[in-house]
Amino acid sequence: MLKRVFTKEVAGMRQNQHRWYRSVPPLALIPALYLVFLVSAFFPLPSAAIEPPTALAAYDTPNDPGGSITLTWELSPNDRIPEIGEEPGVLLLTYGILRSPHPQTGFNEIDIVLPGISEYTDDTADDGVSFYYIVEARGDDRSTALTPVVGPVKASGQVFDTRKTVLLIFMILFGGSVLFLIQRARAGKELYIRPIPGLAAVDEAIGRATEMGRPILFVPGLGVAGDVATLAAFTMLGRIAHKTAEYQTNVRVPCYDPMVMTIAQDVVKSAYLDAGYPDMYKEDDVFFVTQDQFSYVAAVNGLMIREKPATNFYIGKFYAESLILAETGNIAGSIQIAGTDEIIQIPFFVAACDYTLIGEELYAASAYLSREPPLLGTLKGQDWGKAAMMILIVLGVLAATFGWNAFVDFFATQ
Repeated sequence: MLKRVFTKEVAGMRQNQHRWYRSVPPLALIPALYLVFLVSAFFPLPSAAIEPPTALAAYDTPNDPGGSITLTWELSPNDRIPEIGEEPGVLLLTYGILRSPHPQTGFNEIDIVLPGISEYTDDTADDGVSFYYIVEARGDDRSTALTPVVGPVKASGQVFDTRKTVLLIFMILFGGSVLFLIQRARAGKELYIRPIPGLAAVDEAIGRATEMGRPILFVPGLGVAGDVATLAAFTMLGRIAHKTAEYQTNVRVPCYDPMVMTIAQDVVKSAYLDAGYPDMYKEDDVFFVTQDQFSYVAAVNGLMIREKPATNFYIGKFYAESLILAETGNIAGSIQIAGTDEIIQIPFFVAACDYTLIGEELYAASAYLSREPPLLGTLKGQDWGKAAMMILIVLGVLAATFGWNAFVDFFATQ
């Protein structure tokens, strides 16, 4: 009886307490919050830490002249960009590159790498010295994680860059073809060279000067002796001087550069000697004018107006004076043949001269006129090389279009 009464009272008290809690809801949470506070104070929840990169490897940088070691690794799982709305967690800020000559101690930071990069080249390594490496992942919560130590690694230089193998193959093929063609030319085989109108007209122009009893004017341009165009001009001057010696016609050579004048004098003298008329050579016919551009042009123009040469040759390097010279020669009534490697000046020569050597025709002039086997073989070898390059370009376009990556990769040099 007493137990039943006590149970009933307790149940009544619980109902009253429950009603009291329901009537005051915020106060009902105080015990629970206090319990959570105590648990978190004495047993804190573990926080997420950054993870290191994996698969770190160090090796001597291939195909280099030495002094470098390459490191590669797989990115840390924290090296990522969180999705929109995703809890980011710990994110990677940087990778630290640590290096030491000893595997256990002495690691110093040599550089910092940004996230997303999984390769680093140490260009400060000395050849033949062993080094050990560690990559340190650094998070935005200041946590860090290290990879295992890798090494020892020594830097060394390579004699041959294997990425240039295709260039070596082409160099051997080109050199071999040039030697083969030179031997054919020396053996008396005929090597066909396309007729060049400007060069074919040289003999005609010299013959016209002989018939008219007028001199020939050869202008080697404003280049120095080391310019390729000036070297080509020396070759043509030798050929022209040889012909003028045979036809007993005078050739005048006004020079802009003193060194060019000295070489031109020797070329003309040698040509007259080879032709068998050394007494006809006059040193004053090859003379220095000035090294001022338009003063030189004024002197040459005055020469053309006074002496009215039958033929003018403009062979070499020309600039703004090209049209002034060619127009004056046209007014003087001369046959004019021009050739230069200055692409901008070629239209002016085409407009004012009778014949113009365009582009590489100027360089081919020496082989065309002299017919010497080494020059003919080299010129023909260059033509073969150009033809091979055109074919390979067409094949490369087709390979890239249809996805023949093996063919494209074979010609990749980097």
